[in-house]
Order: sequence, then structure tokens, then C-alpha cells
Amino acid sequence: MEKIRLGRTNLLVTKNGFGALPIQRRDMEDAKKILRKAYDGGINYFDTARVYSDSEEKIGEALSSVRENIIISTKTMSTSVEGFWRDLETSLSLMKTDYIDIYQFHNPSFCPKPGDGTGLYEAMLEAKEKGLIRFIGFTNHRLKVAEEAVLSGLYDTLQFPFSYLAGEKEEALVRLCEEKDVGFICMKALAGGLITRSDAAYAYLAKFHVAPIWGIQKESELDEFLSYNENVPTLTDEIKALIEHDRAELMGDFCRGCGYCMPCPVGIEINNCARMSLLLRRSPAASHLTEEGQAKMKKIEDCIECGKCRSLCPYGLDTPKLLKKNYEDYKTFL
Repeated sequence: MEKIRLGRTNLLVTKNGFGALPIQRRDMEDAKKILRKAYDGGINYFDTARVYSDSEEKIGEALSSVRENIIISTKTMSTSVEGFWRDLETSLSLMKTDYIDIYQFHNPSFCPKPGDGTGLYEAMLEAKEKGLIRFIGFTNHRLKVAEEAVLSGLYDTLQFPFSYLAGEKEEALVRLCEEKDVGFICMKALAGGLITRSDAAYAYLAKFHVAPIWGIQKESELDEFLSYNENVPTLTDEIKALIEHDRAELMGDFCRGCGYCMPCPVGIEINNCARMSLLLRRSPAASHLTEEGQAKMKKIEDCIECGKCRSLCPYGLDTPKLLKKNYEDYKTFL
């Protein structure tokens, strides 16, 4: 399987990295089967997070016996030193390992630095000195914060959304990482499910020095990515045309489904409802038009315009406006 050097870490990770958020939705035996099949199929890089419920535990159960052959990254969302150490100790215990290859700050609203008063970066350095982590990483959805982290020289890796729906600013961030020798870990390469052809996504990313992690929940999804070991997708004329079509349809102010605006005070499932128009047109519509789906969309009527979702959106979207627009469109399908 093709590998890529992850910046100054010098880690060689497989281009088909395993994004382990979705396996929290599978039972233990199914998750273990999928994870082990990924390893047996040649995948050596697995990314998870402390907040992904039991994802770390499943990695520990499935892969602890081959720990020396794999690269693991996980994340902490803690904003306190005490929470940092609690998360790190929990992650180590659940994954049955003595060290984590890349330990990442998980989407903070600021860039932790030495002397900033939080003690977070100092905790990272201490964990590294103790051999509990090997490299220090940073994940984010905010372009300016991500750029600050790369330019600070403090971080070995950056994890950031990147796909063929990205714009010039995101491409510039990828080039900046390459210039600074910061490993770029590519999340949301399928744009939260809006990109429906993984071969097109894979072929596009091959133009850049990035390490994609694919969110895998089903064995059939894993099989699809493993098939690219032998049949590597390329930018054919057909795929180029598909990408241009998707860009024309999707680029701009759309909800990426990241969920950082959640929870909603009145219970609106914002991360799906705010992009329902796109989901209806890019996946089987019937699954979104059930009684349950209609009830979720009807909750938009309860919006109190508090502005919380707008203030939390890392993409600066007018989320209440998007919700109402999507609801009006949704009703035309009923």
C-alpha cells in the first residue's frame, strides 16, 4: 500500500488512513473485525479521539497485539491541564499501549502555546519527555487558527478538512504545511458525505502531499478503499468532469456537518438539518423523508434565534438562515 511521509515526524503512514469515529456506532465484535481487516489489508494508520465514545477501546481490543506495527493518533478536547492528563491516561489504558504516536489538541478555539497561561502546551511537552507521546498534533476547522498553529513551529502535524470542494485558502494551507514540514492529516475528504465517489476524492488528493483518513463504519466501505491498493484511482477525464460538476453545485456556504454548533438549546439536529437540501439530492431521498426525518426537520420551527449555532460555526455560516432555507426546500419533497 502506498505510504506518505508525515512531515517532520518522518512517520510513513498509509494513504488509506483509518478514521475511527464511525466505528463507535458498531458493536465490539463488528468493530474488531473491521479494524483487524484494515490492518491485515495493509493499513497502518488509525486516528481516533477521546470523545469518540468507545472507539479507543475498540482499537485496543482489535490491535493491541500488533501495536508495534501501527501508528495511532488520538485527541483531547480538554481545556485544563488536569483534564489533559486524565484524557491521556484514559486513552493509553483503553488502547492498551504505553505511548501514542501523535497526540492532538482537538479543535480548540485558540492555538495553545508555551506561556499562554493555560499550561496545555507545557503538558504536551511533559508527556513527550515522559515518552507517553511521540509527536504533538493540532486539529481544527478554523482556517486562521490552523494557520497560526502551523506558523508557530510548535506542532508536528495538522489535521484539517480538505477535499476537492476546498478553496484556494485551504490549498494554500496545504502548501504552507509542506513548506514548514508539518504533516497534513486530511479529514473530511468526502466532505461529510456530500462527495459520493471515493475514487474521485482519492484521485484528487493524490495531487497534494496529504495523508487522508477515511471515516469507515462498514466492511463494504473498507473493501472499497482497500481495492485502491491494486487499482489506484487517477484523474481521468470522467473524474475531472465529475469534480467540476460537484464544485459548481456544492462549493460555497454549505454546512459541512462537523457538529461543533451542537447541541442546540431546542433540540434541532443542526449538523444534518442545515444541509438537508444537499443530502436529499446526493443520497437516497427516501431515507430522509420518513416520519422520523420529518419530525427532525419540523423542529426547525422551534428555533429561538439565540445565535449560539452561528457563533460556534467554524466556517462562519449564518446557521439559522441555512436551517430555514433547508426546511422550506425539504417541504417541497413531501
